Amino acid sequence: MAASTVIHEYAVKESVEKEPVKTDINSEAATESPSEPQKAGPRKDLMLSEQAKRKGIYLLPNLFTTTALFAGFYAIIAAINEDYALAAVAIFVAMIFDTLDGRVARLTGAQSEFGAEYDSLSDVIAFGLAPALVAFLWSLNQLGKVGWVAAFVYVAGTALRLARFNTQLGTADKRFFIGLASPAAAALVASCVWTLTEFGIDGSEVAIPFTIMVALAGCLMVSNFRYYSFKDFGDRNRIPFVAMIAIVFVFALVAVDPASVLFCAAMIYAFSGPFYEGWRRFVRRGA
Repeated sequence: MAASTVIHEYAVKESVEKEPVKTDINSEAATESPSEPQKAGPRKDLMLSEQAKRKGIYLLPNLFTTTALFAGFYAIIAAINEDYALAAVAIFVAMIFDTLDGRVARLTGAQSEFGAEYDSLSDVIAFGLAPALVAFLWSLNQLGKVGWVAAFVYVAGTALRLARFNTQLGTADKRFFIGLASPAAAALVASCVWTLTEFGIDGSEVAIPFTIMVALAGCLMVSNFRYYSFKDFGDRNRIPFVAMIAIVFVFALVAVDPASVLFCAAMIYAFSGPFYEGWRRFVRRGA
């Protein structure tokens, strides 16, 4: 009887001693369980990065951007081969596709940071480097260092213009560009080369005034003059019927003599910024 009592007391004592051990194990599991989601964090980040890599890029707008880049590169090749009229035409082709890529991206909802950066890099080549090299090979090389410095001023103006434009996307008035847009500056240089080539004028004959014009175009791109952007004529906005007739008339003029008409249009637009600024100051003084 005594032996059974001793055995019973020993079993009870042993079960009591084992219970804290179970409690410690549970408490350790409770303290360790919150750390498990932290271990899954890097895995989740890795999965998100892999999904971003698999996401890819939008094909259609970037295809237009690539075409504009190719046209700018082809303009350089044509200028090296001394086919300056073809080089000027290639720059205008780049302008057309550069205009289309943004509109296609907005219409299809395919806007992205990659597309914006790629478009800026394409613009530096098509509207900065290509017109500068065309101008240098056609005329500016006749003036030696002065010629290539003017070409560099133009290229640097293009890069600075695009950098400023990208940093002011959310704050600038969309109705106006601050500084001459790089496609408009490229149109001025390319149309001048195209027009004078069509009239049989060699670049060496107009080296000095042409150099001044190229350098001036580079300066206008980084100026604070306001240029009308035509962006208020949106994709879904209505325009007067008379405006449509005017557009048809402009297309007819371009078809008759594209080089001269485009040169006149580019020249008028380039000087519209300083003229508008002068007119604003005159109105303020009168008021």
